[in-house]
Amino acid sequence: MTAKRSAGILLFRGAVAKGAAGADPVSAAQVLLGHMGGPFWARKDERAWSIPKGEYEPDEAPEAAARREFQEELGLPPPPGDLLPLGSVQQTGGKVVTVWALAADLDPRRVTPGTFEMEWPRGSGRLQTFPEIDRVVWLDLAQARMKIVAKQEIFLDRLEERLRG
Repeated sequence: MTAKRSAGILLFRGAVAKGAAGADPVSAAQVLLGHMGGPFWARKDERAWSIPKGEYEPDEAPEAAARREFQEELGLPPPPGDLLPLGSVQQTGGKVVTVWALAADLDPRRVTPGTFEMEWPRGSGRLQTFPEIDRVVWLDLAQARMKIVAKQEIFLDRLEERLRG
């Protein structure tokens, strides 16, 4: 059995060019994270935020899946630009997540998240629809480290390394 695979795009903005007037290249950097939707995450904040991402099948290229999932999760196409590979990590449940970073801006008010259906309350026999992501915000790297799902924190570290050059 093959492990499930997921791919996503981590938007970042505000990074100062390396060596610009002695500035720290990551001091102004922010990343776009989405708060996971649905009843399980409704009252959680710390470790309840994620990079926009989603699963893909073996016949789909990971980068194409990351772009498709960005659009499905946020209701907007990924902004134009070069994707910077941040590698992969295996999450606690075994899923392998691959992420790219993209320098771009996006207005969170324009996001119209995709939805999913699940039985809720459990055992009720009633299907309810929930947003994949119930809110999207820009966070500096320190804030993002406190909010992001623990196994995705490595992508923030890798982005910081790339920004520092």
